[in-house]
Amino acid sequence: MEFKEIAVVGAGIVGMTTAYRLSQLGHNVVIIDPELNQDQNFDRYTNASQASLGIIMGNIFRRSTGRSWRLRQRSMSLWPELIQELYEVDKSIRIEKPLIQLASDKKELELMKKLCKERANLGLKMLDPTIGQTLKRSWPRNKYGGLVSINDGRINPPTLLKCLRITLDKLKVKKISAEVISLSRSSQGKQAQWKIMLESRTILTKDFVIICSALGSQSLLNQIGHEQKMEPVLGQAIHFTLNDDDQNNWKEWPAVLTSNGINFIPIERNEILIGATLEPGIQPSRSALSKLKSLNGYAPHWIKNVSIKRQWYGIRAKPLGQPAPLLKTIEPGLIINTAHYRNGILLAPACAEWVANQINI
Repeated sequence: MEFKEIAVVGAGIVGMTTAYRLSQLGHNVVIIDPELNQDQNFDRYTNASQASLGIIMGNIFRRSTGRSWRLRQRSMSLWPELIQELYEVDKSIRIEKPLIQLASDKKELELMKKLCKERANLGLKMLDPTIGQTLKRSWPRNKYGGLVSINDGRINPPTLLKCLRITLDKLKVKKISAEVISLSRSSQGKQAQWKIMLESRTILTKDFVIICSALGSQSLLNQIGHEQKMEPVLGQAIHFTLNDDDQNNWKEWPAVLTSNGINFIPIERNEILIGATLEPGIQPSRSALSKLKSLNGYAPHWIKNVSIKRQWYGIRAKPLGQPAPLLKTIEPGLIINTAHYRNGILLAPACAEWVANQINI
């Protein structure tokens, strides 16, 4: 295999996983992002990777055909191997399991029953509707039951980002903390090379450019005559501390509990994350935050006895008129791996593998 000079634009989890995969294969990789050296900051807008809750919903996905399903299943098979490779950096990294999704009505319950029959081999089973209601820290009110996915769950995003950064250093992947101003093709045909201009006016020349920069991808592509329309979709999250001292803590809670599109994630003694992708745009609204806190009246009783430790939001890119994610070879040597919407962490390994396969064609 001929090794290539490759630039990955965007250092979120998708970009870092792509850089990791390509470097593993022997390519000479540089990763570029203006926020590359910034620490996670919950007091301001953060990118999608930093703001993510890290939920992995691969087997509970409703459709059973198509590209999205294939990518999910491929990623579910790749994640255990990737975690094992990152384990030496931080032995706490893992997929926290299981994930439970509560049914919001009878129609959804019937869909869950059908899915359970089709995917029993993937670890799906039905949930008794009485489970979770008698606990001191009860689940959100639910009378229909739901679906348990024993292999879905959550990967802690800050831990994952840290492991990827350190591993890229070990692989000698060069990191550039800068904004890419423009791209230009410097030759024709299959041997085309790409010139990358940074904000410092430094120019890099590479065989391949992989764009993984979500909404930032649009301006770079527009400059060279390629339109990939995306819209911003905002997710909010709250880190709650409970003011009681339940000795059982989160006993009998799953790693992730999903109810009416809102996710509950117990993280430490007396602490829990609650978050959801709620609204279009780039500015969080008070009404969406209120909805997140109350679950439209389905919130468990103990939610009244909490204090907010911190809250934050992040912006995700959703393709317009196309399924997520955008995985395309735009021109020879120019590939996009972006706009994953809600599933950047889940799909990162399979999308990185797809990119690697394109380079080897």
